[in-house]
Amino acid sequence: MAEIIGAGHLAPIPDDLTIVQFMLDHQHSTRPVPPSHRPWFIEDESGRKVEFDEVKFRTNALANAFHLKWKLGEDDVVCIYSPNHVDYPITIWAAFRLGVTITAANPSYTADELVHTLTTTKAKLLVVHPWNLSVALEAAKIAKLPADRIVLLEPLPEKEKAAGARFTTVPQLIAEGAKAKKAFTERKLKKGEGKTKLAFLSFSSGTTGLPKAVKIPHYSLIANVVQIASYSQADTRPTEQRKIKSGDIAIAVLPFYHIYGIVVIMHFQTYYGISVVVTPKFDFLQFLNSIQRHRINFLPVVPPMIVALCKHPAVKKFDLSSMRFIASGAAPLSAELTNQLAKLFPKVQIGQGYGMTETSTAISFPQLEQHVCTPGSAGRLLPGVVVKVVRPDGTLAPRGETGELVVKSPSNAIGYLNNDKATKETFKDGWVSTGDEVYVNDVNELFVVDRIKDLIKVRGFQVAPPELEGHILELKDVSDVSVVGKPDEYSGEVPYAFVVPSADALERIKKDPAEGEKIKAAIVKHVADNKVNFKRLTGGVEFIDVIPRNPSGKLLRRVLRDRLRAQLAVQAKL
Repeated sequence: MAEIIGAGHLAPIPDDLTIVQFMLDHQHSTRPVPPSHRPWFIEDESGRKVEFDEVKFRTNALANAFHLKWKLGEDDVVCIYSPNHVDYPITIWAAFRLGVTITAANPSYTADELVHTLTTTKAKLLVVHPWNLSVALEAAKIAKLPADRIVLLEPLPEKEKAAGARFTTVPQLIAEGAKAKKAFTERKLKKGEGKTKLAFLSFSSGTTGLPKAVKIPHYSLIANVVQIASYSQADTRPTEQRKIKSGDIAIAVLPFYHIYGIVVIMHFQTYYGISVVVTPKFDFLQFLNSIQRHRINFLPVVPPMIVALCKHPAVKKFDLSSMRFIASGAAPLSAELTNQLAKLFPKVQIGQGYGMTETSTAISFPQLEQHVCTPGSAGRLLPGVVVKVVRPDGTLAPRGETGELVVKSPSNAIGYLNNDKATKETFKDGWVSTGDEVYVNDVNELFVVDRIKDLIKVRGFQVAPPELEGHILELKDVSDVSVVGKPDEYSGEVPYAFVVPSADALERIKKDPAEGEKIKAAIVKHVADNKVNFKRLTGGVEFIDVIPRNPSGKLLRRVLRDRLRAQLAVQAKL
């Protein structure tokens, strides 16, 4: 079977622009309207609208202040550790004016996890939301990042201002940068340099071990925006019927630090003339209220949010009539859930896409011509995307047959930071091995069947089992362990640990069976106390006599996944 090519015209992709130049200074052929014709961002709670002129002013002023105060420049790294905020994109684009690279950290990270981000990327500045300040201070101390290199996205609440007086804020820096004479010269990229000049170091677990920093150049993100825009413009239906159109209002409840939030919401939507309502954190009732209050049309969501839309009794209490398009991503949306959502909201168009950090991000997008996209499909391949479906023996599978998805796209990242081994495993001659088992049908629709690699995907977030296994093995009562994903209707999957108790623990359990439950609770607590919430063992802990391994000692996780699914199937019949 030959390679499968995404259909449709792909507009030219500039390779000599930074992302900020592409977004704020350039009018590309796929941009439907000039950028000044509508608000770019709307602050959810206050309703404050940030239009193009203000976006550009704040970006340039903050860039000037960054340079004046810290001499930030070429290839320095700034880490943003914050929930969604209207100045989050401003901070990113200001850094790009200076040639700085951005790494965005999950605001739920523990201090140790943030330390890993800071030390891996060698960040020179940490931009923090006040909610995250205490953890940021702890991490910065361990990472030896001086306290004067911590910047607050907004001032601390009035009652805490005295404690935060020593920290500069983004609004202060913007004011200072605006007053001062421009102190930096923005470098123009040479032809082709956008393909190597780094924009983001976005963390992904890859296939094994601790999260790895994915190297995403400016060209990759620009390419994906152009790909989605080129694809969207192929919708020839009347404007009011189109899934994706300028003038809509979307909601940014998905996090900006995640690749979905960075590329599709922060960049593509604002580029395409869609106003983005910025919501700091997800609360379902507030989410419904925001849809009603702002008359939101476009909802980029993940499957757990769709579960809530289908099942939460409060949904009927809100006016959601403005909803026109729900786009799911980050994890598979089942055919059953798609049909349930369509039945509840018959006037709303529904679809899903597929992507990953290593492909920065989308390689497929919802079918344009369908009111409800083919249930179970992850959308249609974007223009410029080429895929291979590879059988275990290395041969190419025909359409309709499953195999590992391997992707070539102009948006592909260029490897992992300082990790040649992992880079060689995933990035090969311009192709990215996804580790996902898929098939593609005759009309270029992608269906994700399962993951070949061992990652667990919880609400779209990647969890690498070896990280949890190594942590659990610190406990004296644990002799061996394997962590797998347990199917979960809300989260997609949740971590579930198979544990071999130590000899001493087994003796105690024999004397008192209640001791076993205490040990399980201690294991769950050990993970919960030290890991971000989506890595916790919410699936449970099960004792097992031996962890299955192959002759070379590699864990046979699929055996345990099959065992767990068989147990769940039996329970479902009871």
